[in-house]
Amino acid sequence: MSVALVVASVLLFGAAALAAQRLLPVGWLAVCMPFAVAAGWLAEQLGTRHGWLFGRYTYTEVLGPRLIDVPVVIPLMWFALAMVGWVMAHLLLWRRPPAHGSGWPASLLTALLAAMLVTAFDLGADPYFVYVLKAWVMEKPDGGWFGETVEGFVGWMVVSFVITLLFDRMTVRHPPLSASARQPIVPVALLLSIYTCALVFQMVWGANLALKVVAFFAMGIPMLIAWTSWMQWRQTLVMADG
Repeated sequence: MSVALVVASVLLFGAAALAAQRLLPVGWLAVCMPFAVAAGWLAEQLGTRHGWLFGRYTYTEVLGPRLIDVPVVIPLMWFALAMVGWVMAHLLLWRRPPAHGSGWPASLLTALLAAMLVTAFDLGADPYFVYVLKAWVMEKPDGGWFGETVEGFVGWMVVSFVITLLFDRMTVRHPPLSASARQPIVPVALLLSIYTCALVFQMVWGANLALKVVAFFAMGIPMLIAWTSWMQWRQTLVMADG
């Protein structure tokens, strides 16, 4: 299972990068992908070495090769999850994927919701990775959230917010291509499918029944609304092309 998850994580990173390439201009991807990967690695490294943001923990050998103390696959997933959460936030708030630059209030709101969507995934993912997969060991294993500390979710919110805020502000500097040039329907569906697959995974292999129920509602509600927004937005594009 651990090897399969590492492979799946790399594939999800590639899928998110491909979707970003189709949805947004090269200038956006060239800045935002390295930033998200670097920010994710730095946050995790500070956590493992100093206990910042997520509490003190130590990665095992389960997730493969490491860059200092952090498995290489982890920062790749930060980009993928942030990309998914950011596009979903746009669908939930504005009924369409990122399309043009907006003011700071809209960007802050979008990044906040994106961070909540990413953290909703972590509600079930963290206990699974710690207690089922044993991918890392927490220094304090008796936290109030199924053995996990709530501090870790604060860290997820902060890091996801910073990454997705840059994503959104970069749409101001690098406006997306026109709809006819980028054919964005499939890339957006691909990103929504990643979140859907994450939900299905937690529903099937969650650490316990309670977390499966949490995943169903915490991830399922925004996922359903996002898919509905995608279908409505898709219909407007089809009608415009017709």
